[in-house]
Amino acid sequence: MIARKSVLLFALWTAVAATAVAGKKDSLVVDLKSASYASADYDGFRKFRFGGYGEVLANFMDYGSNRFSGTNYGNTREHRAAVSIPRFVVAFDYKFTPKWILGTEIEFEAGGVGTAVELENSENGEYETEMEKGGEVALEQFHITRLILPELNVRVGHIIVPVGLTNFKHEPINFFGTSRPEGETTILPSTWHETGLELFGTLGRRYARFTYEAMVVAGLNANGFDRNTWVAGGKQGLFEVDNFTSPAYVLRLNYEGVPGLRVGGSVYYCPDAGRNADKSQTYNVKVPVTIYSADAQYRNRYVTARLNMVYGNLGNSASVSSVNTKLPNASPYSRLTPVARNAVSYAGEVGVNLAAFFPRVKKFPVLYPFARYEYYNPQERGEARQVMEKRLQTSMWTFGLNYFALPNLVVKFDYATRQIGTGRMFGHGPYNSENEFGLGIAYIGWFLRK
Repeated sequence: MIARKSVLLFALWTAVAATAVAGKKDSLVVDLKSASYASADYDGFRKFRFGGYGEVLANFMDYGSNRFSGTNYGNTREHRAAVSIPRFVVAFDYKFTPKWILGTEIEFEAGGVGTAVELENSENGEYETEMEKGGEVALEQFHITRLILPELNVRVGHIIVPVGLTNFKHEPINFFGTSRPEGETTILPSTWHETGLELFGTLGRRYARFTYEAMVVAGLNANGFDRNTWVAGGKQGLFEVDNFTSPAYVLRLNYEGVPGLRVGGSVYYCPDAGRNADKSQTYNVKVPVTIYSADAQYRNRYVTARLNMVYGNLGNSASVSSVNTKLPNASPYSRLTPVARNAVSYAGEVGVNLAAFFPRVKKFPVLYPFARYEYYNPQERGEARQVMEKRLQTSMWTFGLNYFALPNLVVKFDYATRQIGTGRMFGHGPYNSENEFGLGIAYIGWFLRK
């Protein structure tokens, strides 16, 4: 009964919210911060613009919250529900001149301010943690851009690391389903943002058009690597300053020469994530991290199709596991081990625009039924004598419907099922499956321009 009431209330709220904004016609773009900036990306305003994006989500699940509680069967059977605000982002751009531009985004994740962590070196290097409330407020982007030429531009500050399709296009309009694709967001930080320097631009034209991003940013911190999320927990930002002892080097290249088609790939390399640890000399071996990603998207008036793959390699993962399991209890890291040498994620999804098949029907709603398959495993392969955890190997199907009440406002519904301990696209794994329904609403846009 409680679950039914929650569904009805959430559906009513969603309908009211969608109706309230439905009358506001605007040609707002769906990408607040395009990864391949050119002068055209800033032509929509003269001096400044203000906007953002946000999501509200409800989930209804048939499984417990701990997959490791049942040794033989995996997650327990338990009916539960949850509501959340995954993120609310405020964006502001300002032109000092047409060529010097400030870009900012502040993200409120899970509804508010979260944990403050300090490393008190005066107290033998102990961690001190202050918990104010659940959630997080993070500076997602803060950078100064200097537009020079279409082929070469410079950005410095806190920027998005465009590794994986989700980080490259992370706004809620740009993925099907109520939540970001699970595979990439399990093994990589999401949204991944670091401080550094970036060169970017567009090369060629028409059918030989490429865009690129090359950057040097703060590298991952090996203290945060763990069993469940591989290197995702190694994103820096817990302290007032980030360690830059071993910076990371990132390159992304996209081919955009065919209308509607984008094919891209990226490489991330941090020579020694151990040198970015909270305390120097934590690791007595090098901890190199290499991540490769490839993705493709094709869109026309009828269909949107996407493919993506991420493969990562962590050097000396056994040594990292040995150190991380002994981190202090007061540290902000999980200490779950072993950390795998290799992690992998790949996925494909297709959505069909039903409105395109009924051009003569006036006011036919923009509905995108979709299907997505994902396989991911943060414990794909370990070093010698490392035992990998099968309960983290996941094969997942998601089916749903996206209703675009406006070009920049979408109501989403989906059903997801996970098969645990298997890499098969069809069939059951050795552990209990996990099933859930999701219902959400999301928006994106620039609200004020001058």
